[in-house]
Amino acid sequence: MIGILIFPDFQLLDASGPASVFEIARRFVPNAPEIQMVAAQAGPVRSSSGVEVVAASLRSAKTISTLVIAGGLGVEAATDCRDTLAFVKRLAKDGTRVASVCSGAYVLAAAGLLDGRKATTHWCRTQDFVSRYPRVKLDPDRIFLRDGNVWTSAGITAGIDLALAIAAEDHGEAVAKDIACQLVLYHRRSGGQSQFSSLLEFKTPNGRFAPLLAWVREHLDQPLNVEILADRAGLSPRHFARIFTVETGSTPSKAIERLRLEVAREHVKSSGEPIERVAETTGFRDPERMRRAFVRAFGQPPQSIRRASRDN
Repeated sequence: MIGILIFPDFQLLDASGPASVFEIARRFVPNAPEIQMVAAQAGPVRSSSGVEVVAASLRSAKTISTLVIAGGLGVEAATDCRDTLAFVKRLAKDGTRVASVCSGAYVLAAAGLLDGRKATTHWCRTQDFVSRYPRVKLDPDRIFLRDGNVWTSAGITAGIDLALAIAAEDHGEAVAKDIACQLVLYHRRSGGQSQFSSLLEFKTPNGRFAPLLAWVREHLDQPLNVEILADRAGLSPRHFARIFTVETGSTPSKAIERLRLEVAREHVKSSGEPIERVAETTGFRDPERMRRAFVRAFGQPPQSIRRASRDN
């Protein structure tokens, strides 16, 4: 049995995404495990979208071979639920494969199952997660990670990637590819949890400032103050700063830093360039300034992200 652990205000796609993968798996492998939603209390469990899902109680749950823990707005309360944590701990101790989707990693961490392990979670939770659970080897730029019998995945749809990987392990790559084809998904999503591109994060990535932002990304080693950007946009500095913030949802300085962070992280992970050189070519100039920016944004300094990338 594959159990999917939910709780009040869980994220619906965190549960339904993996459930759909395991459902399709049963079409190709008739003896594949059935799926059961479980919760601290049996009955309808309301998701953050308002849709309710009927769950069995933890005590009445059938024998579970894989447990997938959803994330969502209600995860804080779930980490304080003694019955939930005891249930997760017991399964893991018995050798059951346990996995989390998105912020479901908080439940695993609260149960002590991620101490000393590599793990990931939604990118926007990075700083909070690291501050709460410093013993976890968090990699904020992975779609999913496996460390022993504990699996974790990034934001929301990454739970589908995780479920496909589990299906591949249990039934073979050919079946996983068939499942992905049936669901019209990539069998293996490329890249990391830069799941997001900084350019796409802006409110209007294809708006009037799109050409300017694309130019900026190619000239990060240059001085990029408001006066220079405004001149290139053909606006006065004051007017440019106001319009840019309204249209993109970010101040010019914050936008530049986000782009520098994105490119710097790519270089740190994929190249052997010295950290000092990366800081220079991406416009941070000072390695210490870049280190502080990395810690603020990713919860880790550049050296830690490089080591984690090499280890994996």
